[in-house]
Amino acid sequence: MESFDDVQEAVVKYLDRGIVLVIADLLSLITVSSCLFIKVPQINTIRENKSSKGISILGLCLELFSYTVMMSYNYTNRYEFLSYMEYPILLLQEYVLIYFAFKYQNLLGLRTKVVAVLYVIVAVLIYLRLFPLVILQFLVPFCTPIGATSKVLQLIAILRTKDASSVSRTTWALSAFTNMTRIYTVYVQSHDWMLLSNFLISTFLSSSVFVAACVYKKKTKKE
Repeated sequence: MESFDDVQEAVVKYLDRGIVLVIADLLSLITVSSCLFIKVPQINTIRENKSSKGISILGLCLELFSYTVMMSYNYTNRYEFLSYMEYPILLLQEYVLIYFAFKYQNLLGLRTKVVAVLYVIVAVLIYLRLFPLVILQFLVPFCTPIGATSKVLQLIAILRTKDASSVSRTTWALSAFTNMTRIYTVYVQSHDWMLLSNFLISTFLSSSVFVAACVYKKKTKKE
């Protein structure tokens, strides 16, 4: 009976935080749940087609950089893990996506392996909190233009090739949705304007890539 009272008290205390924060937590859970498989449709599309035509390699690398810096920034500043939990999930999927994209464009050479090793070393330093915080603070403002550039490059790749056969519409639709939910959660929980601007721009560009993918998938089918 006491345990039930404890649970009831915990629930009441949680709800006392206010409906705004409760909604923020709910959206965070939805966002993280969506991110569990957000890149999977794109990975499967490339594997099934055995081609990464229409996929911007530079765009993927810039996206990887952006995800890494944003996760490191949140982690180092000790923000609530739920408010950025999608980043480690996205990173794991991004590694797989980059591997297959590189594989089908014959880019898995020595240079790529050396860069991968350097990346792992930096990631370990960040995890151990041995990486200078000042560098992360310097890099975060660049994540918005870099993340935006990665999406613009993907949009250009679709428009240039007029072929979205290797581009997953589901992935980009989920990307737009999760970025949109983060606009609310970041505003409510941290009021971090650098993060807010990043998610606002990302929502618009992810939506643009989704629309382009829809247009050129339909066009391809008609032809």
